[in-house]
Amino acid sequence: MPAETHPLEQLCQTLNSCSHSINLGDHRNSEAGISELVQFLNSISESDDIDSNANALELLSELHTYISSPTLDQEVVDALSFELPKEVAKFSGASSKLLEVAESVIDQFILRCSPRDMLPILCEALDSSISNPGYFAPLLSGLAKVILYVQRRHFEQMKEVVPVVVNVLKAISSESDVEDTDFVDLFSRTISVANSIQTVCKKLDGRVNDKLRALLGLFVLQIMVKTLHFNFRAFVSINLKNKAVILALVQQLSNFYLYCGLSFLGLVSGSDIDRIVNTFLEGKFLQMMEMIISDVFPMSSLEHLFQMIDYSVLSIPAVIWGHISSDVAVAAGEDMTLVNNELRVDRGKRWQAVGMLKDIFSSFNLSWELKKYAVDFLHSIMGGDNPGNYNDAHLEGSCHFPGLLAALEALEKAIIYAPDGALRKDTFAALKMVRHSKYLCCHRFATSMQVLADVPTSLRFDILSALIRNSSSSSMTAVLIGCFKDEMHKESCQRIASSNEPGRNESETPQTSNFWSPSVLELVELVLRPNKGGPPALPEHSDEVLSALNLYRFVLLTESAAETNHTGVLSKSSLQKAYNEWLLPLRTLVTGIIAENKDDYDQFAMDTVCALNPVELVLYCCLELVEEKLSNSP
Repeated sequence: MPAETHPLEQLCQTLNSCSHSINLGDHRNSEAGISELVQFLNSISESDDIDSNANALELLSELHTYISSPTLDQEVVDALSFELPKEVAKFSGASSKLLEVAESVIDQFILRCSPRDMLPILCEALDSSISNPGYFAPLLSGLAKVILYVQRRHFEQMKEVVPVVVNVLKAISSESDVEDTDFVDLFSRTISVANSIQTVCKKLDGRVNDKLRALLGLFVLQIMVKTLHFNFRAFVSINLKNKAVILALVQQLSNFYLYCGLSFLGLVSGSDIDRIVNTFLEGKFLQMMEMIISDVFPMSSLEHLFQMIDYSVLSIPAVIWGHISSDVAVAAGEDMTLVNNELRVDRGKRWQAVGMLKDIFSSFNLSWELKKYAVDFLHSIMGGDNPGNYNDAHLEGSCHFPGLLAALEALEKAIIYAPDGALRKDTFAALKMVRHSKYLCCHRFATSMQVLADVPTSLRFDILSALIRNSSSSSMTAVLIGCFKDEMHKESCQRIASSNEPGRNESETPQTSNFWSPSVLELVELVLRPNKGGPPALPEHSDEVLSALNLYRFVLLTESAAETNHTGVLSKSSLQKAYNEWLLPLRTLVTGIIAENKDDYDQFAMDTVCALNPVELVLYCCLELVEEKLSNSP
């Protein structure tokens, strides 16, 4: 065609050529004509010409008129439907008017073509690497409409839709340059897709209804998860009007929970996700598990399914939104006060909730705003000064041990990597004052120690020991050793108070405990002689070395004063080992480093000396105590 041909004239000529070839049954020329049409539309949508928007609007309007013509053969409409929805969607990000016309073109295809054909066509168009959120807007709206026309195999067709839409949201939410209003618009259109699935669901009954409602529940939760990072970023950074818009959208999403049988308690414990997944696997589906896994999410379907049932990341965001806004909770049919009270009084559910929060705290991809809200929620369910009677809780706690340990380790990461220095300082202060419940109420990050205090003593020993062994931060290890020492001090005081009770026989006084055992010396050795080698790296690990020396000194003094030896610290072999393998090598290292740096006045040297001075002080106290005990031993 001549280069000077007007775009509108060129479009009409190309459309007529395609139509003529299709009517003649000339598949080769019809395919070539459609390919030429696609290239032509691409050249307009990608153009930076100042007149391109006006040309695009004129072209899309002509396309709409052409597709809407009642005289146009259905065979031609069907042939064009495979390519044009994707091509017209590329124009929609340029202006609201182009979006409107693009939607009307896609609507015509939906009205004139079989929904069985249009559903995969739109899904394929959505499965695109295009990053412009405007591109997806008319396609999502079209998808919401075509779902309502589906007449058969509803579950099988919807299971193709869900992963495609979720992947769109995942891709767009990861883009840092997406405008808040664009994302809110996509979020709203995605909810329209969920509304359409719900409408279809209500027309069905029996097993198909159960499966489709279960799929809808997973879809709704996935929308929340995939939009989570962007929503919290937007929620704390945009104006009040747009915050209200985001909350309104989250409320709309929460309206699905009751219909899908989702509750905050079920979500926070993971039981609702179990129930939904079991819906897919009941009866004959149990024998067809492989088929379900491959069918529900095509291509990398196994990976997708396991992402779908990642309990904590899938369930907790819905509850956190309810914690943030009472309106969201009401929309979900929940009362957060009742939910929190239920978790406070039910230790098993509370521990399940703690375990479910671990992925929120440990994730590097989720925002710090979200983690603050998550800590607030955790604080609200751990509140109160009456932790209950734990004498019978060991067996119950044992099954929750991995989750509790993982949650506490995740909290450690959140504390260590918190970007706010003042927040970290408050955190460590709260950890050190964990025994004072009034102080705890004022410092949210002390919640991690509230979790620890909620655990029975036997499990608390195991968890603290594991946390110390697994810690990679010297400062955090020091705090944890301090907590360990506090537990030992508390047990020592309880033993003394118990033995002083009038009328109590000495045999009735507890003589041993988990904390007052030889295991404490193993923890000290872990720090002072790491990996059966040593001495420790200084000044990098000066915090944990100082804490370990203080623990050793405390045990030595306490056992000596009480004339006991529960830990074995006073045995001659233990004293000799501590003196020769821990303390003397450490003294050589500390005095050598201090001597090298004491006359150097650069910042690093001064920091090194300041860090090692308290270590040297406590080290010499320990050496004197051990030397005294060895000199008096037979």
